[in-house]
Amino acid sequence: MRQPTFYFLLSTFLPLTVAAAPALGSGLGTGQSDFGGVGLMQTPTARMGEPGHFAANWSRTAPYRRYSVFVQPTDWLEAGFRYVSVENRRYGPNIAGERDYLDKGIDAKLRLHEESRYWPELAVGLRDAGGTSQFGAEYLVASKRWNDFDVTLGLGWGYLGNAGDVGSPLGWLDERFDDRPDDAGGDQGGEFALDQLFRGPMAVFGGVEYQTPWEPLVLQLEVEGNDYANEPQENVQDQDSRVNLGARYRLTDKIELRTGWQRGNTAMAGVSFSTNLAGLAQVKRDPPPRPLNAPTEQDWQAVAAALRGNAGIRVREIRQQGDDLTVTGEPTTFRNLAKSEARAGRILAANADESVATFRYRWQNRGLALREDVHDRSTFTAATASSEQSHDHRYGLYAHANLHEPGGELLYQAEPQRFSWSVGPAIEQNFGGPDGYLYRLSAYASAEYATDPNGWFSGSLTATLADNLDEYDYIADSDLPRVRTLIGDYLAEADAGISNLQYTRTAQLGDDWYAMGYGGLLEMMYAGAGGELLYRPFNSPLALGADLNWVRQREFDQQFGLRDYDTWTGHLSAYLETGIEDVLAKVSVGRYLAGDLGTTLDLSREFDNGVRVGAWATFTDAGDDFGEGSFDKALYLSIPMDAFFVRSSRNRASIAWQPLTRDGGARLNRRYQLYDLTEERDLGSYWEDYENSWD
Repeated sequence: MRQPTFYFLLSTFLPLTVAAAPALGSGLGTGQSDFGGVGLMQTPTARMGEPGHFAANWSRTAPYRRYSVFVQPTDWLEAGFRYVSVENRRYGPNIAGERDYLDKGIDAKLRLHEESRYWPELAVGLRDAGGTSQFGAEYLVASKRWNDFDVTLGLGWGYLGNAGDVGSPLGWLDERFDDRPDDAGGDQGGEFALDQLFRGPMAVFGGVEYQTPWEPLVLQLEVEGNDYANEPQENVQDQDSRVNLGARYRLTDKIELRTGWQRGNTAMAGVSFSTNLAGLAQVKRDPPPRPLNAPTEQDWQAVAAALRGNAGIRVREIRQQGDDLTVTGEPTTFRNLAKSEARAGRILAANADESVATFRYRWQNRGLALREDVHDRSTFTAATASSEQSHDHRYGLYAHANLHEPGGELLYQAEPQRFSWSVGPAIEQNFGGPDGYLYRLSAYASAEYATDPNGWFSGSLTATLADNLDEYDYIADSDLPRVRTLIGDYLAEADAGISNLQYTRTAQLGDDWYAMGYGGLLEMMYAGAGGELLYRPFNSPLALGADLNWVRQREFDQQFGLRDYDTWTGHLSAYLETGIEDVLAKVSVGRYLAGDLGTTLDLSREFDNGVRVGAWATFTDAGDDFGEGSFDKALYLSIPMDAFFVRSSRNRASIAWQPLTRDGGARLNRRYQLYDLTEERDLGSYWEDYENSWD
């Protein structure tokens, strides 16, 4: 196995194999197609995975090798991206010599109707919609199951309709639908081929899967709509038959092997790795909650230590005013604040005097006041003693945005300075261009020193452990400043460097207004200073933000030297919790590092276990100067670390799949974002998680 392929598999599979998660089960209608996405072999079906389903695939049918990653963010949408390596075509000496030509594209499938007793599952989909569209196709497909058989019938255009069984059925609406443009996708690729959609001749495709008595084995027969006479790059392939035969064998819960005989003359082999991101979890072995009758602590400093160790609250101060006891602090351990409060209430009940009737938790982060949760002491202790009493406590519990500093007697106040550090691995990857799969496996050491609740110094050192970025060669025909495509020079100059060294300060400008300023070595390639402003009303689905930064390019050795290039960059951003399948939409409009103006659209969904899956796309006015492709895009995962370990944690690990490194649409990699720092401004699933907070 070639080393780049090894790291692609490592970065794709390793984060998902540590935690116990159900895979997409074996059986009918669950397999991945050669192109990726739920389907037969060369053709899709109307089937969908479960919400949270993730699949990474490899297949080979000469002369094509296909690599793909697909996710199911909702029960009605499947999306992914794919790379096709064409073994008998080269980039050529002017680009990448004798390297195999690599095509990339984005796919999406939308369910229109769920299967019922009398009606089939119905879906519409796009293939290769955001690349060169060399394999571009559109389809309408239906699937119906009868006992051990799953039958699919579809209509395909483009690559799925090259056999041209009939002319365009939409031609009667407009004669433009009769012919399909050959140059969709742009001269360099990367444009959405809207002028291709559902145009040109159409072909019928379909097939059947049979679940054998041996459960791991499923047999397949399909009729495809492609005749291989109009292959991209005039790469015509012989086809002796439109009927393909295949089989899927479930090797483990997560790994499936695929094989087949296609075109009547060509063998196919493939492998798929699948898991369910929404099911990533580990059985927790956190310290048990304190019993109600636990011995009292010696003093309030000891109470604060107990709140940190058992309830996951870094206490800033504790005050008593009348019959209210108020704890002000930051969450450190549990993603669910209801769990922190349930544990903290036991500790406070054992230590507060009898006059205290109410426990108040004023949640902060980086000195920013976010919200206050209020518990009645008597109903809390009753609910802790008996689950039958939880009703009264739950309906007396409330949260609000009272951010004013409490008064009363100060029982405890933490020292403002604190030091923390961490070490760990990191992986960066980039693929889809003539250089093939590029990776960097590194180790980092980070440290932080807080000067006060609102200010802190942070820094990171990064050392390269393994990489192949010496293979990166900038070939794009672009007049934009080299704001990102100098990445190879940075990594070639030094195996270790300062990736971050900055001072950051936050401020509360009002009940709903937050601000942050920062300056220093902001990332590996840029130093500078900037600020961010965020308007985020309490528990509102909408937030608005703005950031502005002046930055200057750093020297390649990643020390303290600076290069000549400097620029202003910043964006206006809107964040919207759509209320649809827990989808968060973020739209940013502004100026990017190369001076181009444009928009970034980011859509993501967070599942109940904290895993977030998302994708973003950036479009700017750079036009032909953008480089290869005309817009930037990526698919990403953000996974809570407690999905991997038996101890609860609020830390997260992220991995992204991004094609190419471009100068157009390049953004500053800011270490801190106000929207992330103020996440507890939103109650989220607080009430849904209430029942689990007593564990």
